[in-house]
Amino acid sequence: MEQESMFDAQASAALTSDPAARVEALRREIEHHSYLYYAQDAPEISDAAFDSLMAELRELEAAHPELIDASSPTQRVGGYVGEQFSAVRHAQRMYSLDNAMDLEELDTWTQRTVEAAGRPVEFVCELKIDGSSIALTYDAGVLAKAATRGDGVTGEDVTVNMRTVRDVPLRLRDEGAAGLADADGSVEVRGEVYMPKASFDALNAAAEANGKAPFANPRNAAAGSLRQKDPKITKGRDLSTFIYAIADERAVKAENQWELLQWLRASGFHVNPDVALCATPGEVRAFCESVAEKRSVLPYDIDGVVVKVNSFAMQRELGFTAKAPRWAIAYKFPPEEKTTVLRDITVQVGRTGAITPVAELDPVRVAGSTVARATLHNLDEVRRKDVRVGDTVIVRKAGDVIPEVLGPVLSLRPEGARAWEMPATCPSCGSPIVREEGEAAFRCVSMDCPAQALERLLHWASRGAMDIDGMGEEIVARLVESERVRDVADYYSLTEYELATLETGRTNKEGEPIRLGSTIAAKLIAAIEASKARPLARVLFGLGIRHVGKTTGEQLAAAFPSMERLMEATEEQLAEVEGVGGVIAQSIRAFFGNEDNREVIHRLGRMGVSLEDAAVHDETPQTLAGITFVLTGSLTESGMTRDEAGARLKAMGAKVSGSVSKKTGYVIAGEAAGSKYDKAVSLGVPVLDEADLLRLLEAGSLEAAGIEPRD
Repeated sequence: MEQESMFDAQASAALTSDPAARVEALRREIEHHSYLYYAQDAPEISDAAFDSLMAELRELEAAHPELIDASSPTQRVGGYVGEQFSAVRHAQRMYSLDNAMDLEELDTWTQRTVEAAGRPVEFVCELKIDGSSIALTYDAGVLAKAATRGDGVTGEDVTVNMRTVRDVPLRLRDEGAAGLADADGSVEVRGEVYMPKASFDALNAAAEANGKAPFANPRNAAAGSLRQKDPKITKGRDLSTFIYAIADERAVKAENQWELLQWLRASGFHVNPDVALCATPGEVRAFCESVAEKRSVLPYDIDGVVVKVNSFAMQRELGFTAKAPRWAIAYKFPPEEKTTVLRDITVQVGRTGAITPVAELDPVRVAGSTVARATLHNLDEVRRKDVRVGDTVIVRKAGDVIPEVLGPVLSLRPEGARAWEMPATCPSCGSPIVREEGEAAFRCVSMDCPAQALERLLHWASRGAMDIDGMGEEIVARLVESERVRDVADYYSLTEYELATLETGRTNKEGEPIRLGSTIAAKLIAAIEASKARPLARVLFGLGIRHVGKTTGEQLAAAFPSMERLMEATEEQLAEVEGVGGVIAQSIRAFFGNEDNREVIHRLGRMGVSLEDAAVHDETPQTLAGITFVLTGSLTESGMTRDEAGARLKAMGAKVSGSVSKKTGYVIAGEAAGSKYDKAVSLGVPVLDEADLLRLLEAGSLEAAGIEPRD
């Protein structure tokens, strides 16, 4: 039987004569019932009764617009906001966690933690939700900001979209507000945004019915929904949250994690009920084992258990490494394994011409997403696993991410199943494929292979290379099919009109072709223009030279800071570069020895793509030449990432390393510096802080910055 409303009819009539009081009373009642429904899963009234309360509140606010404020339940969906996704700096860094990949590693960590504490330790175990991290900031109890994790220091502003998520309180409940250390202060809480399995399945079913590509897994769906430009789309995606942490525990009256979870629940947040307070490492292990057994029946995806030291005081004692807290760890479940039928083995052509066999499978859900294809790597791997068309095979996701075929179930092998052989010709261009001596991969060596062209173009536009935002596989494929783009230099001759009129391959209800449109075209042209200024190292990586990855690209750019000098370097000169060697030098020389490749590079230069590093263009004095720096910890004062700081040091001639040795010149230690700082101290390597770094970058040399040069 439905319980009575918080406010009886007589009280309601009395409040009607005072609209402001009635509005406030309705908001309180709606917040109360939202809390019971979304956070406690214990509704007291029917949906119809709840809708009636909302309707009355909307009517009153429409009649008295001066009473509307951002914390009202009616304001969960606002209009379009063009300045969404601006940068937001977190109150404290959002750290990632170290992983325990099996129960033995978990036992080792809990025992080590007890030993480090020197006394008994209580642990809190929480389910590791497979979603997207979020930070919610409340000022004086009212939701003021929501931000993604980003790089841990700076995230993206998604406040408008998070207001649409029903289990996020727009203001703290009275019980929670009373638990703040400062009632008028700011508090940043943290948790995970996720999409329930049922909602994910419904979303993908709707996408496929409309001819759209489905999401790969609920985690990607949640992250994508959170970054929609239209908050009404986010609202329709049925997102949920679990909140479990706080940026600064001093902001609340709680002494430990267990008390914090109670405060979060009292404040109105959705807190996962599957948590445990464990007095011993043995209890921690038992909880993890029990959760692993029931993970498949939970209504949301998890990929492990997070184990934390309960006491905040003890957490502060244990501290942090450069990347993670020492007082918490993520126990990752063993990869989930399923069986399915291998229907075919096809091959795909990579950007370097490598021919990769791919298992075509009956779709099966593994670790949160549907798997229908999995790489088999190469012919040797196919033979080693002895997988054949028609086999029932065991499938899992390596690290819960990459699908892989473990092998066949031999007892279910059909009669007459034959061993698979690599085709003799490229499936894309029909050219013969070859296998070089000593290599596992077969390759198509034709420079005119369309499949390689597509992969090379996608690689050039990818985030790690030239980062042409929005230039995805669908658009690139259409550009190649329409012969608007044949090589990477062609990107820079595209016009906004060409992109706007590009057919997407889909049609509208009237059967007319759907074109890309002027809005997307304008954004792509802007992204292409911005890519012209990328550093030389990224250009080298983007070119797809065999064996040249990001690190090798940086080493080559440091040794030859202009494309012209690099193109003319001999094989011997290239081999002398640290990290290059004979094999890579031969590959680079062969690439630049190809006239077609050189012509593409010359065209890039003519189109305005930067083919020189800033150190050459600006003639930056190489005052740090020959000095090795190591950066550790977070650079909080300047807002720079370590990569950005490293790039500025390299522009002055320095070498930036990831490890500390006696040959290291200086270690720059930011906030929460870890083992590299300790090693520098033990080796007697000078340690600089962030203020020293900023002074050095500003002054241009060690001497001018007042830093004593090391002998």
